[in-house]
Amino acid sequence: MDRADRWIGLSDGGNGLEDRLRENFPRVEVVILDFYHPAEKLTELARRLHPEDEATAEDQARQWRQWLKDEGGAALGAILREWDWPRRPGLREAAEELIGYLERHAHRMEYPEYLARGWCIGSGAVESACKTVVGQRLKLAGMRWGEAGAHAVCHLRALYRSERGQWDAFWNRDYSRN
Repeated sequence: MDRADRWIGLSDGGNGLEDRLRENFPRVEVVILDFYHPAEKLTELARRLHPEDEATAEDQARQWRQWLKDEGGAALGAILREWDWPRRPGLREAAEELIGYLERHAHRMEYPEYLARGWCIGSGAVESACKTVVGQRLKLAGMRWGEAGAHAVCHLRALYRSERGQWDAFWNRDYSRN
């Protein structure tokens, strides 16, 4: 980790997590709220807005998620604050709760900036890699791994599952200089 040019924290927004990340990883430049969490909240609100029409609700959620990605949390919060909400029991309260969430976490939802820098805004790629790199190999029936063996196999598996040509390039390296 010390060789990394930049440290970035990815959080689910839990109470106190940003402080713990900064305390334990002092070089963290920014803490990003995992996009999945506000995206799920937007989907829930869209379903409340259009309870009888799943397709319309999904279209609305998709539009809000795109605005969040394009404009960030503060801008989307401002848009939703001015939204013309229909009178429906619990809808206005749910909208206010989500708007408050967006405002509280706006400093971690500068998604346009993060994306422009090429940073990940969600943990999906990492979680998927854990399934394909680690889970599919280490959790096969009858497998028993110690820490050292699991570590070595994970490195090989990551190399094997990586970009096309990396596996062959690794094994065809010139070792004569070592």
